[in-house]
Amino acid sequence: MAMNPAIAKLDGILEKANQEIPLGRDELLFLLGLSEKEELSKVFETARLLRTRYFQDRVFIYGFVYFSTYCRNECAFCLYRKSNRSLVRYRKTDLEIMETALSLVESGVHLIDLTMGEDPFYFDDRESGFEHLIRTVELIKKSTDIPIMISAGVVPEAILKEFKAAGVNWYATYQETHNQALYRKLRLGQSYDERMERKKLAKKMGFLIEEGLLTGVGDTDEDLVNSLEEMKSLGADQLRVMSFIPQKDTPMQNFTVVPHLRELQLIAVMRLVFPDRLIPASLDVDGLNGLADRLNAGANIVTSIIPPQSGLAGVSNHSLDIEDGNRTISKIIPVLKECGLVPASREEYAAWILQR
Repeated sequence: MAMNPAIAKLDGILEKANQEIPLGRDELLFLLGLSEKEELSKVFETARLLRTRYFQDRVFIYGFVYFSTYCRNECAFCLYRKSNRSLVRYRKTDLEIMETALSLVESGVHLIDLTMGEDPFYFDDRESGFEHLIRTVELIKKSTDIPIMISAGVVPEAILKEFKAAGVNWYATYQETHNQALYRKLRLGQSYDERMERKKLAKKMGFLIEEGLLTGVGDTDEDLVNSLEEMKSLGADQLRVMSFIPQKDTPMQNFTVVPHLRELQLIAVMRLVFPDRLIPASLDVDGLNGLADRLNAGANIVTSIIPPQSGLAGVSNHSLDIEDGNRTISKIIPVLKECGLVPASREEYAAWILQR
């Protein structure tokens, strides 16, 4: 019996990916166009194979400290946009940031991700706005030596230098899309080029870079392939994709939610294109329930570990799984086990960073 030509084509592409021969644009579009469960499971299998080649059964775990929900921006997709009056905001003190970070380190995370909106408190006082935060970072670093990621928007160049000197390892600021017309609809009034250039500058300064996409915001398969190409030319060390969750009281609150499989498909395609990079499985979209699927699609980091009773929010689902303790290491370990994975050691993560 003759083989189905689509399956034959898929097998050829996956064999090429397995040999780490770069996939062409048409091949990536073909993979993004798949919708049959059987076809997708083959893609996921190859993604896992490549992950195992570089990372064995090890997974890295990131603690998340969203220390300020104030923001000067009006992103159409974000609950924390400046003009949204319907939520209670918070700004954590230096001591609260420090205590949360230390409790996460104690719980066993491999990295602390310090995240905020572009809080005017920090940005408007150009000279000393970031001073306290930089001291706090230095203290966390001195007392724990944990790798630190800063996700604080388009940080001024001078401040980036200070973060580097304070021991920050990673700089994350997501484009969300590399389609500039779509970007303008999402990040209202923000410069595409400035955001992109700041990442390139951080890379030159010796930071590791995380780049991120939001899918389900009007992006096409062509846009996604363009994004993969942009991420490659940026030399991003960590690449993430998150499904857009419509937020109440925002211009995009009535958007249709993308199918669950979409994010998984993108994680897998990212793994085929970037076999040796870090790709997160975020707890911020589906919580603990969606973790196994994301890991089985080829992710190798669990992000957004948040301690209960810390008064911290998430990004796309601001309270999901936090207070009931489902975003803790003890809750994710059984899920890792179920996927045949184990948490890496701190030394293994430090070695990965060093090697990058």
